[in-house]
Amino acid sequence: MQIGQNTVVSVTYVLHSSQEGSEKNKVEETGNENPLIFLFGSGQLIPAFEDNLAGLSVGNNFEFTINAENGYGMTEADALVNVPDDMFKVDGVLDLEVLRIGNMVPLLDREGNQMVAKIVEFKDGNVLLDFNHPLASQDLHFSGTVVQVREASPEEIKHGHAHTPGMHEH
Repeated sequence: MQIGQNTVVSVTYVLHSSQEGSEKNKVEETGNENPLIFLFGSGQLIPAFEDNLAGLSVGNNFEFTINAENGYGMTEADALVNVPDDMFKVDGVLDLEVLRIGNMVPLLDREGNQMVAKIVEFKDGNVLLDFNHPLASQDLHFSGTVVQVREASPEEIKHGHAHTPGMHEH
């Protein structure tokens, strides 16, 4: 069976931030114990990732690069936001376990949506947060193998995602 609309796909892959593929620029690696399982065409993944897998079958290897513009986009200056350091105080004292440069912190916007930001700097009562995706402005180089392809169930199609063992059990 080939990867196409309404198939559930399992792949293992290594993601590097450049084609040279060194340990230094390895971003992520899935193994056979923890493959990426997804409903093809559901819009949950980078479209260019799915485009490169379309038509492949179990056992096929793949290797492709997605340029930054088609991946997580380019770094945007307006995604850098200064906020008062009061947001990081517990009982009036700065929480220095959380308030560390490079830390990723979960935050809620005004509508209650969860977002993640990286702490860039803090000084003079302000904290500079970066809401850009950590892989913004980076090309993504994937190499891997198709582990499984199967027809999606009507329930998976309705829910818009693949179901894995133990999911939706009460």
